[in-house]
Amino acid sequence: MRESTVTSKGQTTLPRDVRAALGLNPGDRVRYVILDGEVRLLKARPVSDLAGLLRRPGAKPVTLEAMDEAIAAGAVDEGGPA
Repeated sequence: MRESTVTSKGQTTLPRDVRAALGLNPGDRVRYVILDGEVRLLKARPVSDLAGLLRRPGAKPVTLEAMDEAIAAGAVDEGGPA
């Protein structure tokens, strides 16, 4: 288990192996997630990292019209408003 000291300004130094595990470099940002009394430290990622995340090679792009039709068809199938 790694530890560091919190200064009077609320600052701490992340141990080297923690920085390495998260792939942190100087200037990177971190995100704190609080869950059930525990804090998880994550490397913050810019939204631009999500570009192409859902792309499937060889698949044609879906138009907005096709998306709207699929949503409308799903709403009708589930008994919702058309």
